[in-house]
Amino acid sequence: MAGPRIRQAINDIPGYKPGRVPPGGAAFKLSSNENPYPPLPAVLEVLAGAATEINRYPDLAATALVNALSERFGVPVDDIATGTGSVGVAQQLLQATTGPGDEVVYAWRSFEAYPILVQIAGGTSVRVPLTPDARHDLPAMAAAVTDRTRLIFLCSPNNPTGPAIRRDELTEFLDAVPTDVLVVLDEAYREFVTDPEVPDGVDVYRERPNVAVLRTFSKAYGLAGLRVGYVIAPPQVAAAARACAVPFGVSVPAQAAAVASLQAEDQLRARVADLVAERTRVVQALRDAGWEMPETQGNFVWLPIGVGSSEFAATCEAAGVMVRPFEPEGVRITVATPEIDDRFLAVATRPR
Repeated sequence: MAGPRIRQAINDIPGYKPGRVPPGGAAFKLSSNENPYPPLPAVLEVLAGAATEINRYPDLAATALVNALSERFGVPVDDIATGTGSVGVAQQLLQATTGPGDEVVYAWRSFEAYPILVQIAGGTSVRVPLTPDARHDLPAMAAAVTDRTRLIFLCSPNNPTGPAIRRDELTEFLDAVPTDVLVVLDEAYREFVTDPEVPDGVDVYRERPNVAVLRTFSKAYGLAGLRVGYVIAPPQVAAAARACAVPFGVSVPAQAAAVASLQAEDQLRARVADLVAERTRVVQALRDAGWEMPETQGNFVWLPIGVGSSEFAATCEAAGVMVRPFEPEGVRITVATPEIDDRFLAVATRPR
């Protein structure tokens, strides 16, 4: 007896591979780009109060959060849409723009969810290889645009390799892209950027009618378990993203914690500064040990090991640290606290 018919595109979707949860013998997880610090005290206090309201549906429009984001960035509320993490909002944008026969251009390797989300939407992925130094090849990406292109993802800083897109190259790229193609600047790691030549996506959105900026509270803000992200985009794009959102997807605690995080940004910036300083230390230790690696502007580093990446990850796991292999390309390691990072460095700086 035949069972229910499932779309072939769904059957062929590659599985998303999250950073593995440490087994009993591994103490530290550096495989998911999580913030190693717990939520800020003010956020924990708000969460305690919000927990008493989880018998109620959340505000569908996330009004308090949208208003706080509008004030924080100086943008109209109509230009903001929220969702379940930036990956949830990315799916909303794809559903709003992309269908069968449509193309979505993105660099590869980049965020692992892109091909999955494109396939779910029924679109066709156009993957453009990174440059030898693990950066977006923007001229090649511009050349890949056709009359079937509906959306372009630019991951800056790029996950998992680390480099961010600089102002001049972005301007040249946007000048070459038709204005009826939506360009999504995925800035999940924006708060960790220190390169002054890397533009703030919100500034770019103000100048370009086809640019949307994707952000999340999962990384720098340390709210990965609550799943809340947002997009700042032209009003018609934001409205379409809201129309494609799962109703009540951003929970009561998530909305409250995100607002409290925005109100405590001074404390947040201090934590980010600590992580950036630790990133600098880790990168220098790796380079001193002979590793060649791309510049990173995220809260992670990339070792382009190639074949043998999984073996290296297994060696790290045996030493009590989980890292994220992308066989046969490289390994991504989240920057954490000095104690945790030193355990990783003890493995990575051994003579090879």
